[in-house]
Amino acid sequence: MAKAQDINTVLKDIMGAFPVDTKAMEDAFKNQAALNEKLSGVALTAAEQSAEISNKWTKETLAKLNDMTKAKAEPADYAKAMTDFASASAEVAAENMAAFAEVAKKVQMETVELLMAAGKDLQDDAAKAVKKATDDVTAAAKKATATK
Repeated sequence: MAKAQDINTVLKDIMGAFPVDTKAMEDAFKNQAALNEKLSGVALTAAEQSAEISNKWTKETLAKLNDMTKAKAEPADYAKAMTDFASASAEVAAENMAAFAEVAKKVQMETVELLMAAGKDLQDDAAKAVKKATDDVTAAAKKATATK
């Protein structure tokens, strides 16, 4: 009667023939964490700059409203104050929208630069991992062939 093969031994032999490089996984995790840190830094800087622009815009608008609400000597002065406020508000809005656009442009450029650098690093790492895996499998195949 033939002896039954132990499945655990078979699986162990198979897994041993195809080693897993845990260092590559650790490096990939570290690289991903570093990329996330840099991307978060870009986003937080943009949020801070946007908050500063909004705060400045609000202060300027309130100051102009304060000027507009002061008592006037003539009824026509109220119309002029409203017109001046509307004109100044439109000008400030254009300036602040341009400032927001600059922040967005900077975020876009920094994000693209980070992702391109990460892609290059990932491509280099993948090439090294494939070469190492190929070498390991070749060595394992030679070893398996030699023992038969």
